[in-house]
Amino acid sequence: MEDLDIRVLRTAYEWLGQGWPVVLVTVARTWGSSPRPAGSLMAINALGHTVGSVSGGCIEDDLIHRVRGEGVEAVCAGGRPTTLRYGISADQAHRFGLPCGGTVELVLEPVSQRSRLPELLAACQARRSTERVLDLRTGEVVLQPGARDGLPVLSDTHLSTHFGPRLRLIVIGAGDLSRFLSEMALSLGFEVVVCDPREEQQQSWSLPGVTLTREMPDDLIVRLQPDARTAVVTLTHDPKLDDLALIDALRSQAFYVGAIGSRRHAAHRRERLHEHFGLTPAELQRLHGPAGIYIGSKTPAEIALSIMAELVAAKNGVIADVSRPVAAGKALQDIAAGGRLGAGWQDRA
Repeated sequence: MEDLDIRVLRTAYEWLGQGWPVVLVTVARTWGSSPRPAGSLMAINALGHTVGSVSGGCIEDDLIHRVRGEGVEAVCAGGRPTTLRYGISADQAHRFGLPCGGTVELVLEPVSQRSRLPELLAACQARRSTERVLDLRTGEVVLQPGARDGLPVLSDTHLSTHFGPRLRLIVIGAGDLSRFLSEMALSLGFEVVVCDPREEQQQSWSLPGVTLTREMPDDLIVRLQPDARTAVVTLTHDPKLDDLALIDALRSQAFYVGAIGSRRHAAHRRERLHEHFGLTPAELQRLHGPAGIYIGSKTPAEIALSIMAELVAAKNGVIADVSRPVAAGKALQDIAAGGRLGAGWQDRA
């Protein structure tokens, strides 16, 4: 599944190529509660067709009504970008479905060749962090290297937005668990790469939208050079494969590195990576193992959900204390059961 921002940009440019006037809408600022965060995108063409969203639907309905009835000029006078605020009064908040009197400020931009959408899409595809600076007076756009993340910055004359590389998940091991994990990641907009050099594992494994490779895990990690928008999860239970990926992944910029396995095997893994491969305590501190948050998971689908929840929490900067890692949850379960190991599949030796 395509990243939503990329889908909005790509669709807007396709509509332009088909001859339809198009408006690109960006949530520039919000105050109070808002259904969509700053930076959210939506495109509307002259037929009223949309992709993306900037609210729960009521603002979209208003914009669609105006564009259909009066054309793009109704929202972009003179063919130039403009700003609109919704929800300033309690009456507007009620009318447009903004909760608790929230306010949203939008920048509406008529899409043209000046918008430089093909270049921006190419930069995203090449995993280059890009800042897009729109001149509100002329509609001209400047693209330049930028931070991988960042809130929009709106002034009287310019709107700056940031487009980072697409989120990417590298999975080591092709199996039932990796299939569920990959499906969840795809639905969340991740690019997914599954690596398994074992021919017998590959023969029955396929999933549309996922890149499957037979490289050795260490070769793949070195080739892809995980950046701060990449997560790596090892699922084979085979140290000869998992460790190869973990050594380089833990020394990369990956925002999440996780490994499946029991608590006993996780402890042995840390000792092995330190004693035989020279990983430092700081590097090992980055390893989530057993991967996931504790939800009492037993089936492959539930374990995948546990791992994906922890991965998304890491992406969003949620501190570890908010959720209980699998190891801590299992330990408490042991205490509650009088020292008896839980039956969860994640803690099998």
